[in-house]
Order: sequence, then structure tokens, then C-alpha cells
Amino acid sequence: MATIIPSLTTVARMTRGERRFGRRLESLLEEDYLVWYDIPLGRRRRYPDFIILHPARGLLFLEVKDWKIETLRSITPDSVVIDTQEGRKTVSNPLAQARQCAFAAIDQLKRDPQLTQSDARYQGKLCFPYGHGVVLPNITRKQWDQVVPEAEQETLLPAQRVICKDEMQTTTDPEAFQQRLWDMFEYRFGEKLSVPQIDRIRWQLFPEVRIDAPTQDLFDDDASEEDASSEPLVPDIVRVMDLHQEQLARSMGDGHRVIHGVAGSGKTLILGYRCLHLARAISKPILVLCFYITLAARLRSFIAEKGLTETVKVHHFHEWCGLQLETYHVDTLPGNRPVWERQVESVIQAVDAARIPRAQYGAVMIDEGHDFEQAWLKLVVQMIDPDTNSLLLLYDDAQSIYQKSSLKFPLSSAGVQARGRTTILKLNYRNTREILSFAYDFARDFLEAQDADEDHIPLIAPEVAGVSGPKPAFRCFSSAHDEARYLVRCIQTWRDEGSELNSIAVVYTGNAQGRFFHEVLREAGIPNRCLQQSADKRRYDPHADEVVLLSRQSSKGLEFDTVLLCGLGALSNDEEQQFQEARLLYVGMTRARRRLLVTSCQANWYTRRLTELASA
Repeated sequence: MATIIPSLTTVARMTRGERRFGRRLESLLEEDYLVWYDIPLGRRRRYPDFIILHPARGLLFLEVKDWKIETLRSITPDSVVIDTQEGRKTVSNPLAQARQCAFAAIDQLKRDPQLTQSDARYQGKLCFPYGHGVVLPNITRKQWDQVVPEAEQETLLPAQRVICKDEMQTTTDPEAFQQRLWDMFEYRFGEKLSVPQIDRIRWQLFPEVRIDAPTQDLFDDDASEEDASSEPLVPDIVRVMDLHQEQLARSMGDGHRVIHGVAGSGKTLILGYRCLHLARAISKPILVLCFYITLAARLRSFIAEKGLTETVKVHHFHEWCGLQLETYHVDTLPGNRPVWERQVESVIQAVDAARIPRAQYGAVMIDEGHDFEQAWLKLVVQMIDPDTNSLLLLYDDAQSIYQKSSLKFPLSSAGVQARGRTTILKLNYRNTREILSFAYDFARDFLEAQDADEDHIPLIAPEVAGVSGPKPAFRCFSSAHDEARYLVRCIQTWRDEGSELNSIAVVYTGNAQGRFFHEVLREAGIPNRCLQQSADKRRYDPHADEVVLLSRQSSKGLEFDTVLLCGLGALSNDEEQQFQEARLLYVGMTRARRRLLVTSCQANWYTRRLTELASA
């Protein structure tokens, strides 16, 4: 069965012919076929009805027309005259439409040397075939031949580029159906496309699935040839959303959506895609909320990479509450409680009293929602415009470090419509197999997977996506100075080997340690930034050429190629604190994409457990 993106069951606006043809593609093609429906291409946003990609066959662009033979009046190479309920209309020849979409995409793909041929005779040509064609789901081949004589078909709609009603029945032989598709190709050549090459095709055709790269279209239909030739080439290495992530992102639909995802499952990527999609569809601003200041700074950078800063507003929750009070001239309630608690209560009361308006945003998205309290969610849900009613709640209860706010309440009690709208992501794409196993084995006793209904939060055991790397290491030293000097040597070595400093994070267990490690790195001439003050956290720039030092709490939602999780010797042996500390260490460990080093200068319960794991 072919992979259809988005899932046909989630697409509401399809013609009957498109849906019938989509079902035939799903059932008559094998699992190595990829099919995209109604995905825009280029700055002019051309929408081919279907794009089909097969590793051995190539790339095919199709237009589907629900015309009936009795409504077809005339046809030329450029246009078709048809009778509709609104009267007689002249529309583009669908073959010309398919051809334009195909050529725009092919011209773009040719700019990637890894998708072109190296043979001197065909240099610059794609290394895989491509084609285009038309589907007429309400016209049989016999009817078509009677209306358009065979002698004229070659210039109007060549027979080999058309699939008719009787060639796409439920009883159609799969091989005959596939042969109809591949007869639309003029050439057949090339080796089977590799997985990286398929990812490069997706990277170029669908900029919204890119990871760590601008998503602005590379198709510039209005640019001059000079402008186009000066455009930078595609990077040597590209990263895109996994196909499952892309299908989920494109199949999300409207209303409230809830995603339970383990650490590293791509929740933030899906959030970014959702922002792109909704920014084009709704007029009111989009609000993205999280709990931690550093994560908000990273999300702002992420949204800026998508080119959405004017439309999408990113804040950590308490910052947003402060802005609401300031914007609507509401005073903070007096009292002895911390100011941020009083700000939240002030906003809740002001909304109830209609001093702060509801429905301010066309959509609200909450990242790391497991840290939100029931009253906070109830407040935020009221900020959604009921005309769009768009909410995306993302969370992983295994990363909840505050028991009081780990979403133990029914989501419906906070106004979240979760039933029938939930998705679970178990695959971890961030960490290597070795890092995830190490982190999960360490915290296993505190992360037991649980089942829950759709209105409650399940705790999900992660599953690794299959990437392998170096085994995590644990080192215990006789003093904090020895521990710090070891960090310096490691970072210097990795930098000499070509690692970017901003790909390295030092995650500490206490603020005093963070300041100490910061000074040691500074004295060693290693550029670094310690994120302890709120202002520093807000200014966090993930692209700056410096090592970042941050607490385990502040590391939530972030990721780095290399993580040094340090200072475990300062942790207490108090059993009552183990639940929270073990989860915090799990969070710190799972920030590492490729390399994890854990260090301590004093033995305790945590170091004994890590010693056992490291020696296993």
C-alpha cells in the first residue's frame, strides 16, 4: 500500500474523482511509492493534484479532472471549453497544467548536483526519469476516443498521458494500472534512488519539511536568469522531517489536536509546520507558548528561520501573562506570593471580568505542555478564536519535572477537546540508540510507561529510530577543579576535530556550578555563555559561536550534538528527591544528539547507578 500524504481520511476538500483516484493509488501501488496530494510548489504556489515518487521509476505529476463527456465542448493544446453549473467556461488544458508544474519542479531539482548525472553527455540532467499526465475519472477510454479522434490526440492529450475511468476501477490489475502511470514517461534510465536522494527531492519540493534550514521557496518564477544562476546550491547535507512526521503534520486537520511525543520525536518540527500552514490560512496572529525562557528563545529563532516572525508570536507563559497585563492596563494583584504567580491570577481574573479579551488569536500552540497547570491551560484555551478553534498541545510526560503540573487532570477539564484528536509519537529521532538506552535505563524506575484514555496523559516508553553512535561515558573525579579541567580538554579536542562550539552544551545541576564552569572555560579561552539570568535566557542565540552552559530545567526542549552533563556530585542522596532529580537528569541526557558525557566529583546514589550503566 502506497504512503499518501496527507492521509486521505483527513482531506475534506477533494472532488469525487480525486478521492477515487487517490484510493486507487493507495491500494494498487506498493509500499515503496510515495504520493502527495494538493501540495503547493513554488512562489506562485502551483498545486498539482498528485505527485508520485518511486525510487526505481521516478517522479510523476498528475492533474485530475472530473469532467463528463457530455459537458466537454472543445479542446485545444492550451485550453478546454466545458459546461458547468455556472455556465460555459474556458479553462487550461490539464496536460499543460501538469507540464508547467513538472518543469518548474525539475528546473529546481537540477540545481542539486547530487540529483544530476555525472556523465559528460548528460551532465546537468536529472539522474532519474520524470513525467506528467492527466486523469479523467468520469470518462472511459472508448468515450474519449470517440470524442477526440486518435489522429488529434497526440497534439491535444496524447493517449499514453491519460488514465480513463475504466482503467482505474477497484478490479483493475495493479500491474496494468502501474503500467499506465509509467507510460507517461518519455525516458527510462538511471539507478534506483537512494534514501538520501529521496530526502533531497523532498527538501527542495517541500521547503516546509526542512530541518535547520530556511523554508522560503527556492522556486522564483519571477526571477531573471541572472538571479537564478547566482542562487546558492543546495547544501551537501540536508535534513528533512521523517515521512511519518510529514504525514502527521499534513494530516492534522482542524480543531484541537493533541500530540503525546517522547523526547526527540519531532514535536517541535510539527509545531513549525503547523505554524507555516496556519499562517497562510488565518488572519489573526498565532500564539506559541512554552514554560521555559530558553525554550521560548529557541522557538523564536526556529520561527524566524521559517520567516514567520510577523505572524507567529512566541512567549514563555509567564512572559505572556505579563504582556497581557501591560497591554490591557491591568494591575498585578497585591500579596506576598511570587510576582509571576500573582500575574497569572491577575490575568485569569481580568479575563473573567472581560477586562482582557478572549479570542485574541487565530491559533494557539503549546510546546512542552506537560509543565502547564490546569488553570493555565483553561486560560489559554479561551484565547483561541472560536471561528478557527485551532489548538495544538504537545507534551511528553516523561519530561515533566514538577509533579503538581504534570497533566494529571483530564484535558477536558481545561477545555481541551482531545477525544478522537490525539496522536502518539514513540520514535525518538534525536538521540542515538546508545544515548537513549543509557538515559532510559538510568531513569527507568521513574518513567514506567502507563496507559491512559484520550482525556488523560499516558507515559510513553521511547523507541529509538535506529541511529547509532559512540557509547555515553561517565567520569568521576577527585575534585571540582579536575572535573572542570577535563571538560576544557574535551571541548578543546572536539573543537580541533571540527565541532562547532554552538553544537556543545554544558548542562549543570546547580547555579554555583554553572558559574564555576563558565569561569574555567573563559580562562581557557573557550567562548561560552552561561544562561542563568532571565535576560540572558531571552537573548539566547542558538547560532552564536559559543558553548552554552545551562541548567537541566533550562535545557528542556533544546538539543545539541554534544552534551556534557556535569556536577552530579552535588546532588543529595535524599530518596524523596530522587523522582524529580532522576527525571531532570533524563531530560539533560536526552538533549544530546550524538555524544553524551556525564561527570561528577563526588560519589552518591546517582553516580553509583551511572557507574553500573557505563560498565555494562
